Amino acid sequence: MPVLRSAVDLRSETALANESANRESIQTLLGHLAKAQAGGGPKYTDRHIRRGKLLPRQRIDLLLDRDSPFLELMPLAGMHVSGQVPGAAVVAGIGWVSGTQVLITASEATVQGGAIGEWGVKKSDRLAQIAVENELPVVHLIESAGADLPNQAEIFVPGGAGFRAITQRSARRIPTISLVFGSCTAGGAYIPGMSDYSVMVKDAAYMYLAGPPLVKMAIGEDIADEALGGAAMHTAVSGVSDFLAEDERDALRIGRELVAGLRWTAKGPGRDATPVTPRLPASDLLSVTSSDVRQPFDVREVLARIVDDSSFVEFKPSYGPTLVCGQAHIDGFAVGILANNGILFTESANKGAQFIQLMNQSDTPLLFLQNITGFMVGEAAERSGIIKAGAKLINAVSNSTVPAITLMVGGSYGAGNYAMMGRAYQPRFLFTWPNHKIAVMGPEQLAGVIDIVKRQAAARRGTTVNEEQLTMMKQMLAGKVAHESTAWSATGRLWDDGVIDPRDTRAVLSMALSAVHSAPVRGASAWGTFRH
Repeated sequence: MPVLRSAVDLRSETALANESANRESIQTLLGHLAKAQAGGGPKYTDRHIRRGKLLPRQRIDLLLDRDSPFLELMPLAGMHVSGQVPGAAVVAGIGWVSGTQVLITASEATVQGGAIGEWGVKKSDRLAQIAVENELPVVHLIESAGADLPNQAEIFVPGGAGFRAITQRSARRIPTISLVFGSCTAGGAYIPGMSDYSVMVKDAAYMYLAGPPLVKMAIGEDIADEALGGAAMHTAVSGVSDFLAEDERDALRIGRELVAGLRWTAKGPGRDATPVTPRLPASDLLSVTSSDVRQPFDVREVLARIVDDSSFVEFKPSYGPTLVCGQAHIDGFAVGILANNGILFTESANKGAQFIQLMNQSDTPLLFLQNITGFMVGEAAERSGIIKAGAKLINAVSNSTVPAITLMVGGSYGAGNYAMMGRAYQPRFLFTWPNHKIAVMGPEQLAGVIDIVKRQAAARRGTTVNEEQLTMMKQMLAGKVAHESTAWSATGRLWDDGVIDPRDTRAVLSMALSAVHSAPVRGASAWGTFRH
């Protein structure tokens, strides 16, 4: 197969500047992740540990197969939202348990007792979507105070979808296993109650729709935690619990045995080639890519460092060159790749639509690498049918049924976001690099458009522009867009499944590709009308 070669001088001034700026962005990422991993902070973490309990990430580590990878998802959900701890009090990701790839969620009990808030509900909804689309068994590690009651208006109605999702997965034979480590009140109790299997820890786990104080208020009954909803009672009397664990480690042991007992078989074809390390090191990605999305770079430099053996069969390389399309393997998984190498023209959009159809015919998953300012504009572009070509590409993206994974390695602006499988088009997974920017348009472009519109409006009225007010308006809007378009703002809003270190790209894609192969991989046989 053709091998991609690098044309970048890693000792050049540009490469060294890229590396320095990208390393700085990675340090920012690590700082944000550290805050998420701190949970409720030292006070509540220490109190949790003094009670003899394991922290959520410790529980996950003990559940996972030894030395196996864990891909954490949406670790910064809710970041920059007032009153929210990054991660939204839920630790979640994909890992291997008893040789089976599963989706794992763990309550962060050091944050308000594991109570679920608005962003926790949104994150849980996204996790449920990942589980059902990829047909992944789910293991919940639960210790939850239920709903965050002061914010119940933002939680109550959408929160019910989580229980519905568990039962619908069960109907599709996608099992859910719940391990209960502490108090689970109200909505927190419904999750294990609706799961296929539930395990409770002796003398530590409690489940009830209403705790002792509320029972006293509602019906005047005085009752202790254990009698009302203790693990022993639910295992021997109510039957809500299927297994009684001696302690947390015993619960995790039982959980591993339950996963093994599922005898789960992935339904996708899986790897069809032996994984081969790229010929160029991943560390180079910091040097060959720009931290500033306004500075272009050749996307083939990225591909050469993430695909197997740096081998890539490019489709129509001389036609529509601003969209690079081709086939490769990543860690042994076959993929069809669409990667931006400039603005989308009519030819590149047409090429992309054809390539997506071809990959659907061969049941090949798709990987989109976004670094796009949008579609070309102007008289020549319109006369060439840019709208028609863009519609064709979006049609293909919308109706493609093979699993798609999107990686944002630069900017994502305007309709280019849609045409390259943005979040609204439901890729199975979407990850970004720290340099990522996303918006309708860049802040400079927005300010320029506002300037033109205001001056034209003033001219139509026969008045003059208040230059001071216009300058202030442009500065405010540009600043607002600049803040909202960062990778940190986007990931906080759950516009992606996580911001990753570029050097981890191949490993992250490998885990995601493995996950999508847990479900059948089938291409589309029907498409919307293509305008010719």
